[in-house]
Amino acid sequence: MSLQVNSVALLLVVLILLGVLGNNNSITISAAVLLLMQQTFLAKYIPFMEKYGLNLGIIILTIGVLSPIISGKIQLPSFGAFLHWKMFLAVAVGVLVAWFGGRGVSLMGAQPTLLTGLLLGTILGVAFLGGVPVGPLIAAGILSLFLGKS
Repeated sequence: MSLQVNSVALLLVVLILLGVLGNNNSITISAAVLLLMQQTFLAKYIPFMEKYGLNLGIIILTIGVLSPIISGKIQLPSFGAFLHWKMFLAVAVGVLVAWFGGRGVSLMGAQPTLLTGLLLGTILGVAFLGGVPVGPLIAAGILSLFLGKS
């Protein structure tokens, strides 16, 4: 058991280093918080984060996306703007990405071993390509298309 805990702690340290090297605070902070949780009395809350963390993260992300609209920094478009081809394309891409995310959640539940590869790819994309760590859900959804899973 201690070998597994040490390898997980080592993985978290590597993620922290990748986050620092890639100048990505999301990876750095996430891995550091999990390492602190794992190594302290907070470890008892890891199952809670495992169960509800994704939903909490999506809620926080949605709040962050909606805040500029609520604060008035981004104006709601007029009705005519919704008739523009770019708006139609934006809606279609939004629907497609939400569908990918739904498929991704299903695939990660059905084949959790694939999560390691998805996370590694996402972390590399975040650390070195300037991506954001919402990729595992979308990546899993796209992977489900290649694997023929519904």
